[in-house]
Amino acid sequence: MAVITQFLADEHHCCDESFATVEEAAQTGDLAGCRQRFQQFQAAMEHHFQKEEAVLFPAFEQATGNTMGPTQVMRLEHQQMRQALAEMAQALAGGDLDDLLGQSETLLILMQQHNIKEEQMLYPMCDRALSAAAGSVIRDMRDLPLGQPT
Repeated sequence: MAVITQFLADEHHCCDESFATVEEAAQTGDLAGCRQRFQQFQAAMEHHFQKEEAVLFPAFEQATGNTMGPTQVMRLEHQQMRQALAEMAQALAGGDLDDLLGQSETLLILMQQHNIKEEQMLYPMCDRALSAAAGSVIRDMRDLPLGQPT
């Protein structure tokens, strides 16, 4: 059973839906709504990154002994997405919805490519390597409080 894949793919879907509400608010010129939705979206993305970086990746690395493989690539991609999110936040702070929408195109491409890699490669690898510990890994991710961005 691919429980880790399902748990985290569901989170990807929720983040994708939240992202769509940000774009929708920006496209309709709703600056206040866009700011509120972006704040929620950014927090959800950061929490997802932290679950992977603080719980999943270390568990996978410990189980496989591989610290320089797919988890390292995913960490680098998380940093790229954090940068894109920061640029979107800067556009919002200046009230520039057109700039935000331009930045959102970059983020969308990054998210799509990243999610495919995780859902089709990394998560199934985690399901195999962590099959006996999947329940505790998911519990630890679910219980992880939102911390400061890394």
